[in-house]
Amino acid sequence: MSRIIFATGNKDKMREIREILDGLGMEILSMKEAGISADIVEDGKTFAENAMIKAKAVWELCGGKDLVLADDSGLEIDYLNKEPGIYSARYMGEDTSYRIKNANLISRLEGVPDEKRTARFVCAIAAVFPDGDTAVTVGNFEGIIGYEEAGEHGFGYDPIFFLPEYGCSSAQLDPVKKNELSHRGQALRLIRKEIEARSI
Repeated sequence: MSRIIFATGNKDKMREIREILDGLGMEILSMKEAGISADIVEDGKTFAENAMIKAKAVWELCGGKDLVLADDSGLEIDYLNKEPGIYSARYMGEDTSYRIKNANLISRLEGVPDEKRTARFVCAIAAVFPDGDTAVTVGNFEGIIGYEEAGEHGFGYDPIFFLPEYGCSSAQLDPVKKNELSHRGQALRLIRKEIEARSI
């Protein structure tokens, strides 16, 4: 078994995933690259549940011969009762640009001081191994919501996610530094340990 299939079609995510899982000695493919097409209903109540729903669905489509990973991630804003949360990708509609989504969130926090703008990115990674065993890891990336978009790196909500200790947004971080700090980086490193422990 020398393949990892990651249940995403997002090119930006795949770039980060390959960077962080580099050196495992396994081919890392997206669903599309593996020739898998599926419309998976994510009806879980948590990031971990949704990640596992995706991983199990793709594992079954693969016939159980590959290691399948899936993630579910999103932005939680404390002042907005942890919105958009598990609906981050679908917030304001899946086809709505992140520029519009980000502007909406900033406007909803108008007049809210820094100490109440706390937020975090959360990422859950689910794994289904060829023998059917499963594992889930979770990473959190703490920050606050900025007052405007800033930065060209990253994607999604990165331009409005401000890191006070670094004085910049997530989208202004060097990509290597972002992978070191990010929710997805944390969760992927933890799942990497699970994979290495099983000596696949």
